[in-house]
Amino acid sequence: MLRSMITATNTMGQLQKQLDQIGHNLANVDTQSYKRTETSFSELVRQQFNNQGNALEEREEERFGTELGIRQGTGAKLSKSVVFTQGSIKQTGRSLDIAFTSPDQFLQIDVNGQINYTRDGALYLSPATDGSNQLLLSTASGNLVLDENQNPIRLNDSFKELVISKDGTITAVPRNENEQPQEFQLGVVQVDRPQMLSQLGNNLYGLKDLGDMQIEDVLTYLDGAGVSLQQGALEMSNVDLTKEMTDLMISQRSYQMNAKSITLGDQMLGLINGVR
Repeated sequence: MLRSMITATNTMGQLQKQLDQIGHNLANVDTQSYKRTETSFSELVRQQFNNQGNALEEREEERFGTELGIRQGTGAKLSKSVVFTQGSIKQTGRSLDIAFTSPDQFLQIDVNGQINYTRDGALYLSPATDGSNQLLLSTASGNLVLDENQNPIRLNDSFKELVISKDGTITAVPRNENEQPQEFQLGVVQVDRPQMLSQLGNNLYGLKDLGDMQIEDVLTYLDGAGVSLQQGALEMSNVDLTKEMTDLMISQRSYQMNAKSITLGDQMLGLINGVR
């Protein structure tokens, strides 16, 4: 009886984590570029309990082809995985908003000297800190957007408009027609193994420990021909509200069932202890 209560308790702890994750997905249903996290359960280690004598076991095995016994686990374990499916595209009309139209492409950005990756295409211009009349392309959090050579994109502040083509080329059109336009290529990577990305918060992703793998086994550095994006739009969350609500109800029912089994086990132990 205690074993069944321990199993139910372990499972309830994992179900609570699933409920928390579903709530996190629901809270970010309108967050641009958010990727939902999918949860699944696997059974913890099971143990074989042989409840019959050897002779009877041999006869049952010959008759049914299986061993006679009880296999009981110790609960369930939650596993998580980020789903990188394409989110819906929302038109904004803002020249510095970009949306990737391929689900496996990411911008390279500089976060405190480390290269991270994001699909959040809401970009901004911030003044350079070296006193020059230049502007740096950055994210909403102030992290610098990198070009194809992993250098910050620096624009002269005298441009008239910015044009971002589908292949990731940024063109700063000058006010003076006699000046040459500035051109940059966004540093875009294609993630061939999404399972090697870890969530860092704020729509940022970093690489896990690659072990014996090389970074080229996980990422492909794209040139302009392989990039697919859209200017004046943003990619929204890929959270399916209907699916999340269905998973929420199933998790709640599972939690209630395991809680009820603990209550029943406690009542049965009380009856056993009351037998004189």
